[in-house]
Amino acid sequence: MDNELSKIIAIADYQFGKNVGAKLFPENVQTEHSPRTGRIRFINLDGERLATLRPTDGLLSLSIKAAKFIAENISYAHCFVKVKNDVSKYIAAGGDVFAVHVIKADSEIRASDEIIVVDEQGTVLAVGKAMLSSAEMTAFKIGVAVKVRHGEEKS
Repeated sequence: MDNELSKIIAIADYQFGKNVGAKLFPENVQTEHSPRTGRIRFINLDGERLATLRPTDGLLSLSIKAAKFIAENISYAHCFVKVKNDVSKYIAAGGDVFAVHVIKADSEIRASDEIIVVDEQGTVLAVGKAMLSSAEMTAFKIGVAVKVRHGEEKS
């Protein structure tokens, strides 16, 4: 497990910023493996999913629980996109983030990065995949900036 944990922590540090992995994944996380490949597939804490290790690129997809933990405890992570309050309910319900609604995006964001979408107060609304870089998100007035995977509201 130590080798698995260090691998997961290293991936999180690469993806979200230095020292994020150790805070997000404590010693007592449990991993689930793919029955077909034997590779790590899911990372859980106390029976709840924190993240999924994507087999396509080896990076993490965050759950809402992990996104809230990062937003509340690791302000220096570079994966946040702030949107206008007037679209927060739509995004929390699982709607995509359009570039026109982006107020701020962390400067390190590239297309395909894992994103945490927050409102103007910093409340987590959703997690998803960046479709544009941070510069494009704030410059463009049309197009999808973040493809939302999970909204905060329970369906």
